[in-house]
Amino acid sequence: MKLDLLHHGALRTKNEGRSRRASNTYAMSGNVWFIIGASSGFGKAIAEEALRRGDAVIAASRRGTTLKGLESLGATLTDLDATSDDATINAAFQVAIEKYGKITHFINAPGYLLEGPAEGVSAQEGLDSITVNVLAIMNLTRLEIAYLRPRKSGYIANFGSVGSWFGGPVFSHYSAAKWAVSGYTESVYNEVKDFGINVTVIEPGYFRTEFLHAQGNNRKLASNMLEAEYKGTSVEASRNAIAAVNNRQLGDVNKGAKVIVDVLTGSGVAAGKEFPIRLPLGSDCARDIRAKMASTEALIKEWEDAILSTDHDDAQQA
Repeated sequence: MKLDLLHHGALRTKNEGRSRRASNTYAMSGNVWFIIGASSGFGKAIAEEALRRGDAVIAASRRGTTLKGLESLGATLTDLDATSDDATINAAFQVAIEKYGKITHFINAPGYLLEGPAEGVSAQEGLDSITVNVLAIMNLTRLEIAYLRPRKSGYIANFGSVGSWFGGPVFSHYSAAKWAVSGYTESVYNEVKDFGINVTVIEPGYFRTEFLHAQGNNRKLASNMLEAEYKGTSVEASRNAIAAVNNRQLGDVNKGAKVIVDVLTGSGVAAGKEFPIRLPLGSDCARDIRAKMASTEALIKEWEDAILSTDHDDAQQA
């Protein structure tokens, strides 16, 4: 059984000492990271890794100014809801720009798992999931491109998932959202590379973060779980598997964050390599993507006669 066990994540300077630390570390590298969804998981781990390397970090989340751990490492904190309007988001960018002179790297990592059978998800719950997991990332990316394009450089990383590659029981809405994010990001990658802007979608497999904690903010249950109706089915089995694997995932989020920062700075494991349009992470992710590729090739082979029969008789292959 496959389950997508996911990553998951106005400026205020709290004190002059912390501001000096952030400014001094920034002077060491010139990289300035604006991380949306920095309260936990990959967003937080990326912030910590960038700070360790001497970069400046603006850590943003809905309760960003409560992230004392990142603040103590030198990050600047900001409260920013990923679904905010353009003016609010641009204002947060501008305060960061006024402090550090620029933003070089954007990480868009808001999101949550909506768990439950597709039948049990209300229209409002589905809309809310797509708003946070897809539309917010699209809007953030649009505003980030508008900032970076005149500067002819910069990096944007959106968070997809191994769930960008396959669907499964109880995470249909999350998988749909992550497919959308990966498809959108691939399109944007090709739109803006001529401007010197590098865009990628990060697709983690099973990583040991707080994402699946029942008491956390990243895992929500559908309003109608239909437990009696789906008892003994793949839905019940998948829910049990999610509970069983929590805190036992294969992936180490700190190792994953190190690879991400390497890729987005062209250093370490990424030195000398072409910037990737997608960045899968985790041995399980590589395994599942290969399985998806093989099953898709098998499907095309089995149905190839029917697939090829639908062209116009006078059509010429490009």
